[in-house]
Amino acid sequence: MEPTSQVVTAHPAPQLAAFIDRYIGYRMTGYEAGLHRGLPSRHMTFIVAIGPAIDVIGQTDPRQSPNDYRCVLSGLQDTPAMIAHNGTQEGVAIELTPLGSRVLFGLPAAELWSTSIEFADLIGSPGRRLWEELQETSGWPARFAVCDRALTRLVVPERAVGPELTWAWRAVAGSHGTIGIEALAERVGWSRQYLTKRFTGEFGSSPKVAGRVARFERAKQMLLRTPSFVSIAQVAAACGYYDQPHLNREFARLAGCSPTRWLAEEIPSVQDPEPTGGPG
Repeated sequence: MEPTSQVVTAHPAPQLAAFIDRYIGYRMTGYEAGLHRGLPSRHMTFIVAIGPAIDVIGQTDPRQSPNDYRCVLSGLQDTPAMIAHNGTQEGVAIELTPLGSRVLFGLPAAELWSTSIEFADLIGSPGRRLWEELQETSGWPARFAVCDRALTRLVVPERAVGPELTWAWRAVAGSHGTIGIEALAERVGWSRQYLTKRFTGEFGSSPKVAGRVARFERAKQMLLRTPSFVSIAQVAAACGYYDQPHLNREFARLAGCSPTRWLAEEIPSVQDPEPTGGPG
C-alpha cells in the first residue's frame, strides 16, 4: 500500500482560544511499522486516538511504566516519549498550552510534568464521552465540533492563571525562547528567583528550560519546512544557536538523537503539521 497522510487543522471555539491554539486531525496509512518520537513542545500532549490506542513504549519519565491510551494527556516535558505504531494512525491532537490546565482541569500543568495519563482517569465520564463520540463521528469539522462541545463544558474562567505568569509564559513561547529571565522578571515586577519559583510551580519547568524547548521546537519546524539546500548550520544560526554542534547537542538532550537521524526516521508528525487535505 502506498503511504498516504492527511492533516487538517482548525481553530477552537472562542471560549477555548486563549489556551488551545488549534485542533489537528490526522490520518496516516500504509507506512511501515515503527517508532515515533513524541518530542518536547510548548504545548501539553493531548491526543484522542480514533481506532487503535496510542502505544507509549517509552515514557518521558523512565520511572513511569509503558502504557497505551485511548486519549492521552501529558504535561510539558524535556525528554522524548517513544510511541510504537503499526503504520496506521488516526486521531485528533489538541494543541493545549499549559495556561489551559487550570481552566479545564483545575490543576496546574506542573502536576502533570513529564507524566502521561488517560484523560478519563483525570476527569471521569466527560473524558470517556469525548473518546466515544469521536469514534462514532465522521468528518473533521464534525470531530472538531465534538472537541469544542466537550472542552467548553470544562471551562471555569475563575481558575485562570494569574496575569504575571500568563504574560511570562506567552513571552517565552512567542519569542521562541529568545527573551531572557532578566527581561521577564523586570516586566512582571518580580525578582529572578521569585519568577523562577512561581513559573516552575505553575508549568513544571523553569523559564530557562521552557525557553530551550521553545527554541528547539522552532528549529525542528524549520528543519522540516525549509528547502533541502538550506543547511542545518543555517537553521542553527537562524534559531539563535551558537553553531551546528550546539543545535546537535540540544537535539541529543531533547530528542534523544541528532537532527539528521530524526529527519531520516520520522514519519509525518502531528506535532509539526502542514495541512495536506481539506476537511473530510
